Amino acid sequence: MSVEDYRRRLGPYGVWITPQALLATPVGVQREQFARIEKLGYGSLWTGEPPAGAPPGRETFVQHGLMLASTERIVVGTGIANVTTRPPVAMHTGAATLAELYPGRFILGLGGAGPDRPLTRLAEYLDAMDEVAKTALPHVEYPRVLAALGPKANRLAAERAQGAHPFLQPVRHTEVARDLLGPEPLLIPQQMVALETDPDKARDPLRHLMKGMPEGPYERNYRRLGYGDDDLGDVRSDRIVDATLAWGDEAAVAERLRAHLDAGADHVLLTPRAPDLTSLVDRLERLAPLLTA
Repeated sequence: MSVEDYRRRLGPYGVWITPQALLATPVGVQREQFARIEKLGYGSLWTGEPPAGAPPGRETFVQHGLMLASTERIVVGTGIANVTTRPPVAMHTGAATLAELYPGRFILGLGGAGPDRPLTRLAEYLDAMDEVAKTALPHVEYPRVLAALGPKANRLAAERAQGAHPFLQPVRHTEVARDLLGPEPLLIPQQMVALETDPDKARDPLRHLMKGMPEGPYERNYRRLGYGDDDLGDVRSDRIVDATLAWGDEAAVAERLRAHLDAGADHVLLTPRAPDLTSLVDRLERLAPLLTA
């Protein structure tokens, strides 16, 4: 399938679920809720992989195989599979096996190369994957998207992959990323969502999460977008929280999600805040009439 085929199959909206939520959810409940998400009309299902040294999640290719087996048509993506946790041969053969089992339904998102020359390391990793693919499952194709934030990362995504998958970014970043990528590659941003109309209840959990983020690519990218010390101090400003969180009632959240599409996104991934997977899907059901009709 071409990139355009995947663009059509994805549709406008999908779902990104935290690996912690899936680790805490029995497989039987997961199967039920994944099927429910598909019936609601969302076009994709994604989850991430904790970085090396973080508390573990489920093995990513097994988890994504469960997502694919529990549904019939929905696209499933890794957001992201971490390049520091498995060698290129395992990354390619795992992805290619899922892509062969479920043609046209799997996207491999890659990232997590670490702080030391991350783009060089990621490019070298892609080289090694390409070399493996010459002899291991060479007939199987699948799209790759990279966890890209800055200009160099987006250029790498345009040159060596089929698109970019940014996380926790304002709508302005979607506009910038589209300009950097050009018109053809996929642009699939993730958007945190809180169906909460009380400002403090909506903002405080994300403010706490962002406070714990180390200085690194996220902070550097926020500064490139015009956020400064007043926004990125120990207590994150309402300005930066509101830029990275879609909160309010269903109509307000849907408006923010559409803004990403207007800014150049092909497909927007929702991550509703919820205490468990079933409650998360309940929130997706509330939003579905505004998003998947």
